[in-house]
Amino acid sequence: MSWPSSRLADLCDVITKGTTPTTLGFDFSDKGIPFLRVQNIEGGSVNYERDTLFIDERTHQALERSQIRPGDVLVSIAGTIGRAGVVPQNAPPLNCNQAIAIVRTDGSVFRPFLRHWLESPAAQMEMRGATVTGTISNLSLTEVGNLRVTVPPVEDQRRLAAILDQTEALRAKRRAALAQLRTLEQAFFFDLFGDPVANPMGWTRVPFGELLTKIDSGWSPTCLDRPVADDEWGVLKLGAVTWCEYNADENKALPPNVAPDPELEVKPGDLLFTRKSTYELVAACALVRATPPRLMMSDLIFRFRLRPDANLDACFLHQLLIYPTKRREIQKLAGGSAGSMPNISKARLEVLPIEVPPHSIQKDFASRVTAAEKLKTSYRASLGEMDTLFAALQHRAFRGEL
Repeated sequence: MSWPSSRLADLCDVITKGTTPTTLGFDFSDKGIPFLRVQNIEGGSVNYERDTLFIDERTHQALERSQIRPGDVLVSIAGTIGRAGVVPQNAPPLNCNQAIAIVRTDGSVFRPFLRHWLESPAAQMEMRGATVTGTISNLSLTEVGNLRVTVPPVEDQRRLAAILDQTEALRAKRRAALAQLRTLEQAFFFDLFGDPVANPMGWTRVPFGELLTKIDSGWSPTCLDRPVADDEWGVLKLGAVTWCEYNADENKALPPNVAPDPELEVKPGDLLFTRKSTYELVAACALVRATPPRLMMSDLIFRFRLRPDANLDACFLHQLLIYPTKRREIQKLAGGSAGSMPNISKARLEVLPIEVPPHSIQKDFASRVTAAEKLKTSYRASLGEMDTLFAALQHRAFRGEL
């Protein structure tokens, strides 16, 4: 069965995006209106209650164009491209940053169906083809509006969305289990060490630079617009680090006529750190437990390697750097001129105070995290199989074969 297609803009009343309040002279608040970022869109859902920033009512009114309504479809358009979710009908007033596009359709499109279409392989390929190439990918609102959407009759849209929702629910359970394990790791940390910024146990603090051999910078040559193949060298994108868990699949291949720099090759045990990104995503850190060979850091990523005599466990340091209060402390080190992307310098990181508990407690913590990581590896493999099956189901759905 063949269905017509249409430009997304022709099916919408509004396509807009948000702004980071600090670029307009406003600050975030401790409470108030939830302010969404890409990490609040996951698995087709919009979660405004987890890992959320807040703005006050005055800021919300100043950011009028990015006020979000129940039922809006949100899609990520910067950094990680193509995450989509529908805002729940019972959602409170919401706002968002510039990495999220707000898509408000007319009555010709069932919004849960559109969400599934945006996350289909065909739509993802279309979005990747439209992105600005480079280490940080961006999709403009014009490019969002130009996406060609398959438009079956509304009754078929509802039927297909229901089938895909049922399958998605199984994947959501696996993702929820993974999220609980991440929360468990933070609970382990707090139980043994307390809040690192408050430092209630009085752990010794040492300048970061004294614990590292050095802080390495990466390199961002012009790369091919595809991942690495066998025996090729590649450069990691920010997405390899953004979610604080190393993802080696986020890379671009180095052209064959460009010589790699073996000194920048990422190795197991390295800690990778996003030195430059949006305010919300800067200072992400990922521990490389395993990695394919021939991958280098980009120039937006620092690499930390510990001194042999530092008396510091890499697993502990990773969890310390991503602990919410510690990461916010590090994000405050970011500088940059108005309109530029926040950037954290080596000099500021070198004097950052690092809490150093006794090594025996660090090792106890690392063993707990290692056990949780084994479960996460198993869950990710299961989720990968579900994702493959779901993609096949999507393909059939949008070809009119369901």
